[in-house]
Amino acid sequence: MRPILLAAVAALSLTACYDRNDAKPQSAPEPQAAATLGGVDLGKPVRALGTEPFWGVEITPDALIYTRVDQPPQRAPNRGATVQGTVATFASSTDLNQALNVVLIATECSDGMSDRTYPLTAKVEIGDDTLTGCAAPASMLTAQPAP
Repeated sequence: MRPILLAAVAALSLTACYDRNDAKPQSAPEPQAAATLGGVDLGKPVRALGTEPFWGVEITPDALIYTRVDQPPQRAPNRGATVQGTVATFASSTDLNQALNVVLIATECSDGMSDRTYPLTAKVEIGDDTLTGCAAPASMLTAQPAP
């Protein structure tokens, strides 16, 4: 009978260590606010653009889409921005295996061809090219067409 008694005591000891709260699902972490740079919500579509040569990058929540007049469009996944002070950097790789880095800086910018002022300055590195231009929320560009 002693072995049965020892087994019962051991089973009760293990049961006493079980905490029902360990089996309950943990609540999801609080969602983090989207990064903001120079008053621009980077969680919403942003458009960077430049001239000579004419180029553009659409920054959507899912993708970075690079276009240039003399080249085929390239698409890269948006892995989110790394924001440090007044600079946000999007780093990815396009569907044509080119590194694509988009750097947005919280300084006003003029595209040099219109009277429009943009809230951000943009620098794009794609492959061996480095392009400079301006950026703004896509909603601002559609609401205020270039003069």
